[in-house]
Amino acid sequence: MRNIPLSQVDASPRTVLAIATDYPPDTLLARHVHRRGQFLYAMSGLMEVQTDDGAWVIPPYSGVWIPPGKPHQVRMRGASTRSLYIEPTALPRVGDVCEALLVGPLLHQLLLASAEVPALYDEQGRDGLLLGLLLHELARAERLPLFAPMPIEPRLAGLCQAFLAQPRVDSLPQQWAERLNCSLRTFNRRFRQQTGLSFGQWRQQACLMSAVIRLAAGERVTVIAVDLGYDSPGAFSSLYHRVLGHAPSSARQRRVQ
Repeated sequence: MRNIPLSQVDASPRTVLAIATDYPPDTLLARHVHRRGQFLYAMSGLMEVQTDDGAWVIPPYSGVWIPPGKPHQVRMRGASTRSLYIEPTALPRVGDVCEALLVGPLLHQLLLASAEVPALYDEQGRDGLLLGLLLHELARAERLPLFAPMPIEPRLAGLCQAFLAQPRVDSLPQQWAERLNCSLRTFNRRFRQQTGLSFGQWRQQACLMSAVIRLAAGERVTVIAVDLGYDSPGAFSSLYHRVLGHAPSSARQRRVQ
């Protein structure tokens, strides 16, 4: 199904509903709630997701799991999405907390194909098997250990949004403070108040989040390290291993196999 409101098909007697939606730039889905669980996947663009649990920026090739009954709002930054809406009796994830999940190649292809599945699909046929496999893969999806909380202040949020599009570890807080016409001390205080992280922590997490996504797409470690502004591939790999517990080369190998 494509560009169909959930309200039109929510009552369908099917465990899983799959809907593909294209959003104009800067679309805001105001705070709302679903009776079904939702997996929201960005095929392109960025999504800013806010819930009572916190805020995430979800880049392409990753998605967010939203448990049933969880109030949330989403701002689409040029996003084309795939959503799975799942009955509470068949949830693939446990717990009542939202999760940012990494989408691997198989899950990506299944989500891509799900857009052609109608509301009243044959549960015993190909469409039913496809959605059943989607549930299994969603249950196995890796949780992204990194997140980049977005500040509320519009000007600061704009700088963060631009940084997420082109993150670099050598970006300096002094540069951000100058663009906001405030002192470095004031900037650091405001940044921590609005994100819960120091600028250095947020910058590191944003860079590593970008690296995780690019490794999942099969990009080379050397290219990623240079693009992100690290002094050397070795410095990038050391930090990546320290934070995530495995070498970036091994993450890339697992994804491209």
